[in-house]
Amino acid sequence: MDKIKRADELASAVIHCGLKLHSEIGPGLIESVYEQVLADRLSALGLQIDRQKPVTINIDGKAYPGAFRYDLLVDDLLLIELKSMDKLGPIHVKQTLTYIRLMNLPIGLLLNFGSDLFKQGIRRITNNHWRE
Repeated sequence: MDKIKRADELASAVIHCGLKLHSEIGPGLIESVYEQVLADRLSALGLQIDRQKPVTINIDGKAYPGAFRYDLLVDDLLLIELKSMDKLGPIHVKQTLTYIRLMNLPIGLLLNFGSDLFKQGIRRITNNHWRE
């Protein structure tokens, strides 16, 4: 299956689980709670979920271990960056875009569980530099 199509299917499943989670418990908890529950629910769907893994990046031929940690990675294809704040800022989109570029992933999701309406906190971010 095409990796972008698969990543979009995964994104739909993640958004569905996120919407349900947000409607059940609402905003106001710390990010790690949403992260753990979302990871558990996605795992229950049979998806491979990695949490808080360090990522090594290479710059100028030198490796930098643990340059950053992502929140969730679904099936080694979709990065999810979670927040729990009133409003997302441009820096959060840039952070997610940088992560997916450095990890060479086609898309990422930025999900804010702090919004009153979950749909206001959903951002799908595309890596225009992605190569298979």
